[in-house]
Amino acid sequence: MHRKSGLTRRQFVGAAASAAAITVVPRHVLGKAAPSNLINIGVVGSGGHGAFVVTQMLKVGGINVVALCDVDSWSANHTETKEYGSRRITGLFKQFPKVPKYKDFRVMLAKEKDNIDAVVITTPEHIHISAAAMAMKMGKHVYCSKLLGHNIHEIRLATQLAKQYGVITQMGIGNHTSEIFHQAVEIIQAGDIGEVKDAFVWCDNEWDKYQGPKAWPPRAVRNYNPAFADKQLREKGPIPDNLDWDLWLGPREPHPYPGTGRRFYHPSSWRSWWDFGNGRIADIGSHAVDLVFWALDLKYPLTADGEGPGRPALERVPPWQKATWTFPARGKKPPVTLKWAHGNKRFDELKGLDLPHDWPVAMHFVGSEGRLTMQIERGPAGPMELYPKSKFAKYTPPRRTLPRSPGGEYRQWIQAVRTNDQSKAEMPFSYSGPLCETLALGNVAYRTGKKLKWDPAQMKAVNAPEADKFIQGSYRKGWELDKPKMEIGAPSKKTGRTPEIEKRTPPVSKLEKLLTQIDQNDLPKAYGLAKHQKYVDRRMAGLSDAQKARIAQLWADKRRVHPQMANRGKSFVRIMEYVAGGEK
Repeated sequence: MHRKSGLTRRQFVGAAASAAAITVVPRHVLGKAAPSNLINIGVVGSGGHGAFVVTQMLKVGGINVVALCDVDSWSANHTETKEYGSRRITGLFKQFPKVPKYKDFRVMLAKEKDNIDAVVITTPEHIHISAAAMAMKMGKHVYCSKLLGHNIHEIRLATQLAKQYGVITQMGIGNHTSEIFHQAVEIIQAGDIGEVKDAFVWCDNEWDKYQGPKAWPPRAVRNYNPAFADKQLREKGPIPDNLDWDLWLGPREPHPYPGTGRRFYHPSSWRSWWDFGNGRIADIGSHAVDLVFWALDLKYPLTADGEGPGRPALERVPPWQKATWTFPARGKKPPVTLKWAHGNKRFDELKGLDLPHDWPVAMHFVGSEGRLTMQIERGPAGPMELYPKSKFAKYTPPRRTLPRSPGGEYRQWIQAVRTNDQSKAEMPFSYSGPLCETLALGNVAYRTGKKLKWDPAQMKAVNAPEADKFIQGSYRKGWELDKPKMEIGAPSKKTGRTPEIEKRTPPVSKLEKLLTQIDQNDLPKAYGLAKHQKYVDRRMAGLSDAQKARIAQLWADKRRVHPQMANRGKSFVRIMEYVAGGEK
């Protein structure tokens, strides 16, 4: 969207902040063409799931689609994505015919940098962090589908960049904002099932037939041929004009183009190939293990172990896997063992228990005073059961202790961006990052064939240097990513937390000296927090475009250099007064 002013809305999204909140940016700052209450978004991945996500955001309101990107113009124009039920959604290229369209997200972000406030990323996993890192370095807020990154280094990098640049982030975890998830967390954290030391998550193929209560496992487990799974798909040319296959591959080494369809890499089976995805443990694990992480306050594991059918294949993920992680005590909370199984595998520890074994996807918490089981499938989570049933027949849940956020993950992110308040979005990269690292580590343990002793500070399997290639990944020339910063020290055995990123004191630059000087200036006597918005509006109306541009530049520098500033409203006013006073 064209702006008459030389400023961007992103540069001033924090300009109208008070100590408690940031209100709508004054329209005169943005230009008459920009609705001041809308967030201008660019979309990376405009067909399939991207069409679904953005359509849900449009239902919430508060966004304005200003740029679209997809490597497959046919998918972005014609794909119809089923919602839960019978409704269908058309690709975003077709929904927004007048919006600028791109194949390469790097070109889109470079050309539209002054028009975009935030970026929605819904590509395959191997593209997520390439797009997210570029966006965050430009100061753009980011919504990203799961799994956050393709490997542990990518995921940690995303977590660090979000903090460094002070942007609002959210990873898509569909059930996290649901009422029943909140209730389960409150029940467990209230201690109503006692101390929880063990948790199990199973993920069957819900499309497979349930074999009845006497069968174990309840659904048939499939065979596996590693030799077959070592092979890439065979070439099937020519590549259609609507698809840029090289851009679809992105950072990956060249692969033959095998055609399109459900059995191929594109558009929907990329999760089943190590070079592009992380299998079911990343797909459904992001939703199911999320509840365990949240309820038990987990972060980084101490160990990880993996199991699968035969040896790991070079190319294709196996039809079933198991993973086991151990976590340290967290304060007064005991150590935890978390077990995962997918592909119709189950846990012998649960065989014969009075549980809903017909549920294809469920989480089971084992407490010292009871047990809790919840189902999730393709759609809303639930139901939830407490055991033993006789003990909990007349159970009354604890009072609410967690804030609710009606409207789900999309409304949360939109509101967080509009108010510049990360606390309004429950799945920021600071939370979803450690969750995704844990899931990815389960795959590393399986592919390495060892029980890994994990050092999260250094992102190292200390007993398996051969795991590094899976932890770090590899990249084609031109697609390299920054290395995440290493932390110092080991996780605390009491809290499971690692120390802060190692802080080296660099030479103080002229810019830092200037920003520190501005912070020491007195605020005008006419200024008060209660009248912050009116004061900013009045002062900005009397400034030239050149002065506004200078304020925007200093404000962007301030947010980059001091992302954790105590009071953004006062900081902005000091910068504004500094420029308005001739920079004296």
